[in-house]
Amino acid sequence: MTHINRRAFLATSALYPWTVPAWAHAVQNQPADGLIERLREPPNLEFPFHTLSAAIIPNDRFFVRCHFPVPTVAANTWRLRILGAVGREVELTYDQLRAMPPRTVTATLECAGNSRALNVPPLRGVGWQQGAVGNAEWTGVPLSAVLERAELTRQAVDVVLEGVDRGEVTAEPRPMGPLSYARSLPLAKARQPDVLLAYRMNGADLPPAHGFPVRAVVPGWYGMASVKWLTRILVTEAPFQGFWQTSDYSYFERMNGVPTMRPVTEMQVKSLIARPRANEMVRSGTEVRVHGAAWTGESHITRVDVSDNGGTTWAQARLAGEGQRGVWRLWDYTWRAPANAGRVTLMSRATDAAGRTQPMTRDTDRRNYMVNHVLPVEIQVN
Repeated sequence: MTHINRRAFLATSALYPWTVPAWAHAVQNQPADGLIERLREPPNLEFPFHTLSAAIIPNDRFFVRCHFPVPTVAANTWRLRILGAVGREVELTYDQLRAMPPRTVTATLECAGNSRALNVPPLRGVGWQQGAVGNAEWTGVPLSAVLERAELTRQAVDVVLEGVDRGEVTAEPRPMGPLSYARSLPLAKARQPDVLLAYRMNGADLPPAHGFPVRAVVPGWYGMASVKWLTRILVTEAPFQGFWQTSDYSYFERMNGVPTMRPVTEMQVKSLIARPRANEMVRSGTEVRVHGAAWTGESHITRVDVSDNGGTTWAQARLAGEGQRGVWRLWDYTWRAPANAGRVTLMSRATDAAGRTQPMTRDTDRRNYMVNHVLPVEIQVN
């Protein structure tokens, strides 16, 4: 790859409607260790992505997304009810659920609003930058096994997952009074064997902020589908049209030119650079390790490319491990810094096994969600 100076890169804005955002010119306010507080109440905490060093993120470093205050739930009084379009209603205790045959899966969860603060201009909502994403090992019972116990009727269409967390929504439009957080899965997705009712995370009981005692884990879909503090499963005979499915966590899809509202579901193909981080200084003429992670939804990552010239040319990075559906892959690339001092902008671009490549520009129909376009990182060469 060849070096391109700052002026030349900014000239590419005539071709690409984004430019280097303000965050790329200044060191981000991120601690060396620990989580980054994006919202205090309820707690919304971001993993400092520049510290990425392993495929599994420890529990105390995994990002935290909450819509309402973290509820206190005792395992010995917790119950899970399955009702609606079922042959018989089922109620399970914590011990009964854990007595069922377990399954362990590795899955990447990304908040649907991750990277919205890096958009130009920033999108509304919690100001996530890079780290509202993480990869963990989850253990629990397949959702399908619990649904079998309830003997779903032939009319069953959606499986609504409802959490204990509850409160009032302030953004308009909104229903009046408190409501519980709830999202649905179509029956086909709910029956996939890797969709779990999880009670362990990375070999330990779920931490309270991550859904203790039981949460859903829905590989391949954005994190809003992996409902925490799960307490009720409602099987419906029509597509669920709840608040978190229509007014929130939704986007526009063009149908013959007409925008139609759709619920956010599958994660989009995406890669991010962990290091060098924004405004990091590197020595001229030296070899620099550029590395990060890439992920996608109902597929797996097959390629990551790196550019230092505004996307004019790309060089292929090395991928770690084997591709797995719904699991991120770490990647790295050895880049030689230019001989002359100045600012350089690096970019990464991922491709998955379905042939989808990370786009260069933002799809504005996605409102403030599903931010997966190529995000530049500007560094300083000394």
